[in-house]
Amino acid sequence: MEPQSNVQGLRWHGLSDVGRVRKNNEDSFLGLRFDANELHRLGKYGEASIAEADFAFAVSDGMGGAKSGEFASQITVDKITRLLPRSFTLVGAAKNDVLTELVHQIHAAITALGKSYEECAGMGATLSLCWFSPGWVYFAHLGDSRIYYLPAAGKMKQLTEDDTYVGWLYRNGKLNEREAREHPGRHSLQKALGAGNQFVDPQLGVVGYQPGDRFLLCSDGVIDGLFDSQLEELLRTPESNPAQQIVAEALARSGRDNTTALVIEVY
Repeated sequence: MEPQSNVQGLRWHGLSDVGRVRKNNEDSFLGLRFDANELHRLGKYGEASIAEADFAFAVSDGMGGAKSGEFASQITVDKITRLLPRSFTLVGAAKNDVLTELVHQIHAAITALGKSYEECAGMGATLSLCWFSPGWVYFAHLGDSRIYYLPAAGKMKQLTEDDTYVGWLYRNGKLNEREAREHPGRHSLQKALGAGNQFVDPQLGVVGYQPGDRFLLCSDGVIDGLFDSQLEELLRTPESNPAQQIVAEALARSGRDNTTALVIEVY
């Protein structure tokens, strides 16, 4: 989709819930508005013009014993806050190169802490990140959190690929959506930040956007509760707070995991 010049701004809503089984929330989400001079961490909801600054939104799902998973996802969003705005000083740097370097630095930080503290050994995190600049959204992804794109006209698309063997089976037509959701190995990650992985190779992409388009970033707790068709219906006819709506519906149907949704609407 080619970008449109009549885009005015972005409207966002985010919500994270511990769920009905877990005792602590290992999910984190983030919204940033930044340019070469200033950085503002965004609240859970709001709207702003896209003309004078870039925006970044991210969801991260941590993993590890005790509270190390919670720590890993928080490290991930904190590193984004510190490192991404520096890209404005890298003259001529391609956004995909910036995102790749960002992922590598987060991976190195989580890995170093995992090796330094016994309670953090093996901790890791997923990452699904969208970087909105005028006309385009660039994304980076590792793990089984997801980014969905619902164009103003057209069907919803999952932009990211789940970094699991079950995800591979589903993409290659060997499992249907219900079978993939119920497979006992669906949460076994082949890629993640930290988690003992020596190297990370993020999925990268770019999409042009126009008014009326919506993007959803979510953790796997949302997917445990809702099929893609249900997600698309909720995004197509949102209430005043679509993230709250999605999280509530996912919890009502599952709630076995931490559940996080971040919805961005272009207007």
